[in-house]
Amino acid sequence: MGKLKSYQEQIQEIVEKGINTAEEQQKKLASMPFDYAEKLESEAREYSVKTLRKRYYGYSESLFDQLRNLNSRFGNFAAELVAKLEKEVAEGADAVSEAAEDVSEAAQEAKKPVARKTTARKSTSTEKKTTASA
Repeated sequence: MGKLKSYQEQIQEIVEKGINTAEEQQKKLASMPFDYAEKLESEAREYSVKTLRKRYYGYSESLFDQLRNLNSRFGNFAAELVAKLEKEVAEGADAVSEAAEDVSEAAQEAKKPVARKTTARKSTSTEKKTTASA
C-alpha cells in the first residue's frame, strides 16, 4: 500500500509542475500585448497599462493559487482513500490469518479422534480387568 501513497504523491508533484509551467507560459504570452501597449500608452488615458497589468497578474496569481489549493485538496482526499484501503487490506489479512488458524486447529482436531480410539481401547481392556477382578 506504500506504493499507492507514492503514486499519489508523484501525481500531485506532476500536477504541481504542470500548474507552474502553465503559469510561466501564460505570463510570457500575456506579457507580449502589455509590452506593446506600454510602448503605445499615452498619459491621457484614464487607466494606465501598468495598472491593468498589475490587476491582470493579480487575478492570474489568484487563479493559479486556487488551482494549487484544489490540487492539495485532491491530494488529501487521495491520501484518505489510500489510508482506508490500507486499513481494509490489513483487516482482510487479519481475517485470512484467523481463517488459516481455524483450519489449522480443525486439522489438529481431526487428528485427535484417532488418538482417542487407541485410548478408548485401553480403557475398555482396563474395564474388563476391573470387572473380572470384582
